Amino acid sequence: MPRRLRSWIAIGLVFIIAAFASVYLWDINQSYKRVQARGTVIPTPYGEIEYTSGGSGPDVLVIHGAGGGYDHGELIVQALLSDEFRWITPSRFGYLRSTFHTGATWDDQAHAYAVLLDRLGLKKVAVVALSQGGPSALLFAVLYPERVSSLTLISCGVASSVTSDQAQANKKGDMLKMIFQYDLLYWTTTKLFKKQFMGLMGATDAVVDSLIPQQRKLSEQVIDYMNPVSPRSAGVTIDNTAKMPNERIAAIQTPTLIVHATDDMLQLYHNAEFAASTIPGAGLSRFERGGHLLMVVEQAAISPIVRKHIIENINR
Repeated sequence: MPRRLRSWIAIGLVFIIAAFASVYLWDINQSYKRVQARGTVIPTPYGEIEYTSGGSGPDVLVIHGAGGGYDHGELIVQALLSDEFRWITPSRFGYLRSTFHTGATWDDQAHAYAVLLDRLGLKKVAVVALSQGGPSALLFAVLYPERVSSLTLISCGVASSVTSDQAQANKKGDMLKMIFQYDLLYWTTTKLFKKQFMGLMGATDAVVDSLIPQQRKLSEQVIDYMNPVSPRSAGVTIDNTAKMPNERIAAIQTPTLIVHATDDMLQLYHNAEFAASTIPGAGLSRFERGGHLLMVVEQAAISPIVRKHIIENINR
């Protein structure tokens, strides 16, 4: 290859790398500004907990899934509730400005929710949880039955499993945990390999390919709002290692609605079946497609049933 051509190629590569770095630095700085601009932090005996709140109407505690934070709680509100409810969206332990401490359990997180509600002067709330927000939501209902008017579980983790399908789901979780260690790795992966990343998040190719523009916009917002990941990585570690509630949920007396897709490849459908058969009187809304993007894919169908469940039990 002629020396002059090699020089031009080298110059071109330098420009490409510089442009890539500039876009990354601008994007990630905007992400840090976004998550730092909002949120109130209060001390609790279990560590500091960050939250946002808004809306007016029935009180709803909204608990985000793995990779989230208060901002993902707000996306759940946007997708399913809107400002017709007074919503409280905490960042769980290890996410954003909520404390991470070694050995933290979902029982501790449930106790922290109770302290948060005390600070806000709320005696009872409806609880809506997504994905790995499920375990602490379930245990909050176990430990504080008098404070939960209703419980809604959307694509939630509930119980342990030793099946081969669960082993595959665990591998996805381990891969996500690794990606969530580094801002640059997550940002690059989700910009260059978004479809593959959605697969890691438990959505089949068929689900991803069928997304209409509105659904794709929301799914991309969910992914983009995981930036920056460094302040969330400790929370992802907790989510991957803490013990599932399992049979303890049999003690729940709260009206419970379970919403789950049979083709969820991250939080497998056995979680929904276990919860429905173990929680007395629980209702199960089963969807045949949507994967772990069920909230995005079936937003129009899920939002009315979630609202109805909350309102019917608000004075319980």
